[in-house]
Amino acid sequence: MYEKTAEHFEQKYKNLPEGHLLVNLGPSHPATHGILQNVIQIDGERIVEAESVIGYVHRCFEKLGERYTYNQFLVCTDRMNYVSTPLNNIGWILAVEKMMQVEVPDRVTYVRMIISELSRIIDHIICTGILGVDLGAFSGLLHLFHHRENIYQVIEKLTGARLTTTFCRIGGLERDIYPDFVKEVKLVCKGLKPAIEEFNSLLLKNKIFLGRTEGIGGISAENAIAYGYTGPNLRAAGVDWDLRKDEPYMLYDKVDFDVPIGEDGSVLHRCLVRMEEMRQSIRIIEQLVDGIPEGPWHADLPHAYLPEKNKVYNNMEELIYHFKIIMHGVKVPPGEYYMATEAANGELGFYIVSEGEKSPWRVHVRRPCFWYYQSFAELVRGGLLADSVATMSSLNVIAGELDC
Repeated sequence: MYEKTAEHFEQKYKNLPEGHLLVNLGPSHPATHGILQNVIQIDGERIVEAESVIGYVHRCFEKLGERYTYNQFLVCTDRMNYVSTPLNNIGWILAVEKMMQVEVPDRVTYVRMIISELSRIIDHIICTGILGVDLGAFSGLLHLFHHRENIYQVIEKLTGARLTTTFCRIGGLERDIYPDFVKEVKLVCKGLKPAIEEFNSLLLKNKIFLGRTEGIGGISAENAIAYGYTGPNLRAAGVDWDLRKDEPYMLYDKVDFDVPIGEDGSVLHRCLVRMEEMRQSIRIIEQLVDGIPEGPWHADLPHAYLPEKNKVYNNMEELIYHFKIIMHGVKVPPGEYYMATEAANGELGFYIVSEGEKSPWRVHVRRPCFWYYQSFAELVRGGLLADSVATMSSLNVIAGELDC
């Protein structure tokens, strides 16, 4: 998928059969949702062959992770899947906390889980809503966009940012929740429930939408596993696998929720799985939001968690800890570590090799989108050119995390 030059395509497709055309879907195209290139050979409207190319937005995040401190790399995770950044932030922080064997207060875990599920809803709103837009059904997205904005307002008040939140810190949260956090999260969930059902009716009672998605871009369970699928796209193919259930982290083994499973891995079933996951995320949030325990919003880690500013200004010991963390970084025990979480798009894993210094020796990101995009040619081969847009949209490929 990397480094496919113009010469590569000229050589491969120089003797096209009569009547066949070579079409570039991307790299800069509204339907690709980012800088992605798909070289498609068509016979009329039928796709005969396809190739996918990535690398147009390569930002060397993994190499930056080997240069930055563990806290500094958090800002890079924001810019991977920029649609649901808190999920990336929490995944990285959980990986580092696993390396350091840090246990955080329950209050921290509750808030992290609530924000994770709100972020999952945001991501699924964008995926399912834009799927409708790509197929000409624009009004459906508008029914959920207002509620997406309500979630962003909660996140903004909590973290100080809308998109690139840099949420969490090693050992806890950046700051405690604001006074009306519980009330506003409840209001968001209350408004989302009928909006999701209305959006569901707008799409699934639309014969044109059903005709454009049912049985389109499907993949079998065996092939999905072989390609490395995870998350909603894997579950849409009929595979019951969700890290929150099968390898639970935080407190997901203490909450009650269902894992929706599709059948044929088609565009329609990917949409249906995400729709149901939004309902289940609300269910998880409602179980947690009234039970947020009292207590500190970070663990007692003076060597890793920055002290409050007023203490730094008035206490020599706190000033020393602040200086050590900023200048020397957080030292992590030597070893190899891997931590995976269930992000909105699937398994987000961080593989880290530490030599006990302030920066990792090696960082590798197991980003979910890469595995979907490499299967794109198989999904669209034999189908119609117009259906390739629906297929890509339903995979929810986020270019920012595609080539780290």
